[in-house]
Amino acid sequence: MSGTPLPTPHDYRFAQAFTVRLVGLSLVALALVMFAGTAVVAVSGVNADVLVVLLGVGVAGVFGLGWWLRNRAFVLRAESEGYVVGPVRGAGVKRARWSEVSQAATTTVRGIDCLVLHLEDARATTIPVEALAVDREQFVREMQRRLRAGQGHRPLG
Repeated sequence: MSGTPLPTPHDYRFAQAFTVRLVGLSLVALALVMFAGTAVVAVSGVNADVLVVLLGVGVAGVFGLGWWLRNRAFVLRAESEGYVVGPVRGAGVKRARWSEVSQAATTTVRGIDCLVLHLEDARATTIPVEALAVDREQFVREMQRRLRAGQGHRPLG
């Protein structure tokens, strides 16, 4: 398996639990917006049809967010020349070439298991492994292979 080339580009998507959490938070936000909208309609005497439109737009937004997180959003896009980090807060460097990576290490940041890619110029990229829809050991092995290939190292034998 170590000699099999990895697919490029390859998107490492968000874990299902992470996607469900974000969609759930957006539903709570929609409920708060609807509560505030109802209060505004009750106090100001605005037509209540505004609430139906607000609810329709909000529900469409929640479904759109869920679809985007499930089908389009990625935590990490691994390309042949480098990587791109998606919408991950606190990731550090969002784009770099594999040849710029001087060291890769696993660590725990605020209780979350992460892979840290240290770059040659003292910058770093932090990827939360728990947010990925892939087994953490498989992800680390794939990153090791991508780093070796990106830096021109070939397996012996």
